[in-house]
Parts: sequence; C-alpha cells; structure tokens
Amino acid sequence: MRRIFRALNRKLAVRANVVYGDDLHVGPGSVIWAPESLQIGRKVYIGKNVTIQVDGEIGDNVLIANGVGIVGRSDHDIEQVGIPIREADWVGEHPLHLSKPIRIGSDVWIGYGAIVLSGVRIGDSAIIAAGSIITKDVEANTVVAGSPAVPLKKRFSEEDFLTHWQVLAERGMSRLKEEI
Repeated sequence: MRRIFRALNRKLAVRANVVYGDDLHVGPGSVIWAPESLQIGRKVYIGKNVTIQVDGEIGDNVLIANGVGIVGRSDHDIEQVGIPIREADWVGEHPLHLSKPIRIGSDVWIGYGAIVLSGVRIGDSAIIAAGSIITKDVEANTVVAGSPAVPLKKRFSEEDFLTHWQVLAERGMSRLKEEI
C-alpha cells in the first residue's frame, strides 16, 4: 500500500519537463516543474512541501528536506515599462529569456526551509543549512549557512573528500561532469 501511495504522490508532484532516475522519493505536497528541462538523478529524496520550479540538473543521492524552495530569481520580467507585473512576461512562456538553470551536485543535503535561487551551482557533497538562502555558487565539500548563505567549513578534509568519492565511485555513484 505504501509503495502505491508513493508512486501516486510522485505522479501528482512531478509535472512537465522533468525526468528522473531510479528510486525518486517525493513527499506529499511537493511540486516539481521546469520551464524547459530538469534532470534529477538516482536515489534522490525530496521531502514534504518542496517546490522545485527551475531548469537544470540535480545529481545522485541528493537529500532535499521538507519545505525547501528551489525557484527562479527572474521568473517575471520586472523591467517591462507600462506592463503591470501580473501581466509581465513570465518564465513559463519565455524560458529562453528568463530561465537560469541550476546545477546541484551529487551527495548534497539541502536543509529544512532553505531557498535556492536559480542560476547557482552547488558542488558535490555540499551541505546547505536549514533556513539558508543560496544566491551564489557553493563549492564542493562545503557547509554553508545564513541569509545570504556563507561558507562555514569544509565537510571533509581534502584527503577524506577524495577517499569519500573513491568509495562512492566503487559503489557506482558518479559526480556531476563539470565541477565547481
């Protein structure tokens, strides 16, 4: 019964222009949509009441906690003179002009209630603290927190980071092709 509920919930949550790998978990109340294309990797966990409305790529084994928003920073054209914002061009109709893709690496944890704005890149094995607002790129293996988020520390030493990824590679997990 639980498997049927999860499959139904995923079908309701995942909307247009999104493709995903094996073992995607999507919590109740979440919405995942892309103006043009969003690719989600394998073994990704998306919690309850998460909103993802961007183009881009999310790697493997990513953990996105409840209440996270991964949203556009320029979803409406705010510079149209004589056009009320409610009637201005929006990303759903003009993705080439307004969409700024995101790139979230593999083995990333985005904490409860964080907001990630489109156009940023989050490197492999990064940790985004609860409630953080991500407005700039986050380097791989970095823990960030705050509004706007700032780096706090490295998750692993350089040596442990390399070992971590060697072990993950042996388990069949891959990093994103282009590192930050």
